[in-house]
Amino acid sequence: MHMHSLNWLAILVAAISTMVVGFLWYSPLLFANAWVREMGYDPNDKARMNEMKKSAGPAYAGSLLASIVSAFTLALILHGLRAESAHFGLMVSFHVWLGFVATVQLTGALFAKQSMKLFAINTGYQLVCYLVMGAILTVWS
Repeated sequence: MHMHSLNWLAILVAAISTMVVGFLWYSPLLFANAWVREMGYDPNDKARMNEMKKSAGPAYAGSLLASIVSAFTLALILHGLRAESAHFGLMVSFHVWLGFVATVQLTGALFAKQSMKLFAINTGYQLVCYLVMGAILTVWS
């Protein structure tokens, strides 16, 4: 497999798409309020909320780096499978999410004694990200 045959622009766009999905997913339009409650944060605790905002930059940078690695790895898998249709890319992405992401997140949630609602919010975000990345990577390959 030749790395130079990967579509590096598609990998970057797929990685950035996870950030866009995250901004929407964890916004007040969708799951911000439920996520804050499930995480045990008090939205009225201004000091804690400001502390979270101050540490957001490094968290976003780390998240983007993780998204680049995920998009690159998914691109390698899709390329190796010669995925050429969006349907095939979506199916592979779903199975990668199901077999690796959802199972790891479920194990972590169980041992951390997180609520299944929090697990559903977080892993639902990952599912949407993998589907969007898979679509981008197959359509632009």
